[in-house]
Amino acid sequence: MQTILSFAVVAVLILSLLLVLRWGNLILIGKMPARFFAFFAILFTSGLDVGLIMLPLTEFSTYETDEAYSFTNPLAIEFGFWGFFIWVFYFLTTCYFCIFEPRLKIFEIYWVRFVNNIVIIGTCAFTGFLFLQYLPSYFEGITPFVRFVIVAIVLMGAVFSSTDIRYVKILSLASTWLFFALIAVTWVYGGLGLSGLAANLMKIGDYFPNIYRFILPFSDFHAFYLFWWFAWSIMIGQFVSRFVGGLRTWHLLIALLVIPSIPIALWFSVLFGIYEQGIEISAFVNGFMILVGVIFVTNSLDSLTRLYSENLQLTVDRLGKVKYIVMHWSLLYGLILLYQYTPLQIEWVGLVVIGLYVAISILVFLRRQSVISLITVSYTHLTLPTKA
Repeated sequence: MQTILSFAVVAVLILSLLLVLRWGNLILIGKMPARFFAFFAILFTSGLDVGLIMLPLTEFSTYETDEAYSFTNPLAIEFGFWGFFIWVFYFLTTCYFCIFEPRLKIFEIYWVRFVNNIVIIGTCAFTGFLFLQYLPSYFEGITPFVRFVIVAIVLMGAVFSSTDIRYVKILSLASTWLFFALIAVTWVYGGLGLSGLAANLMKIGDYFPNIYRFILPFSDFHAFYLFWWFAWSIMIGQFVSRFVGGLRTWHLLIALLVIPSIPIALWFSVLFGIYEQGIEISAFVNGFMILVGVIFVTNSLDSLTRLYSENLQLTVDRLGKVKYIVMHWSLLYGLILLYQYTPLQIEWVGLVVIGLYVAISILVFLRRQSVISLITVSYTHLTLPTKA
């Protein structure tokens, strides 16, 4: 399985490079172009989930003691699993849905659409399952019943939010600002100061001389993360491509590599400061982390629910709001229970997505004449639509 994963990661890198070299100056415009900050707020909060908030403090000790991670420090390892290079996955799929899909319409083929929606629904449910699994780490003494009730309520809020794209945008912007506020509060609470923060950011800098190590899976846990990013990649590209508002292809690549990595690096740095000092998280900071985690889960779930519901034409307009909410809540909550009580794993979903990559690549090759015609297309003369 890791051999397949390795070939897939290398293929993503090669395709991304070819994309920039051949169509780097194309201006990308989605169906619902948003302003730059709004676009990245949607991307950041849709493309990341509760794991960003809840996982690092539980993982630092493993990276510190396990021989597989000894080539650098735990902070650089954590950043390598979430930042910079890994966003190439989203770059490739976002470009595909901006440039190629409108012309090739591969995702309108029945079996492609079917598999894609299965992946979206499965990954959507995994996000809820991950939240369910890590709640005990932040709610001491929480009972299983209360965990399931909390997840059910959060899922209900996410499905309701997906009924109107305005809710998705508002929630994305709000959660982005709340995340920055959480970074500031945690930084002050940890007493790092500017020197401590700078020192931890320097530790993250050790990721870059070792970036080549993060391309291929070097541990089972790294493989898990790579499969997880693959599972997310197509659906996030499909969703956020709608909001691209006039970036050139190479601008989008640079922006995706750099902009999300900045808050990720700051967040991990302040968390690692707390971990190193052995500071116990206060009830207030813990509650704030849970709040932001809940909003991140809601953001991820509402974006993906809206995406697959539109793909399957199971929308509010067709079903009515009440039936829409009941149907999608029941489907996703049932799948969360499947993750909990069956051997179902996100790695399987990631493997299906890799298969989908292969199938799409073959279909693009078979329709290469339509692709080649894109070389002569120039977007520089277009008047950009008014941004939302």
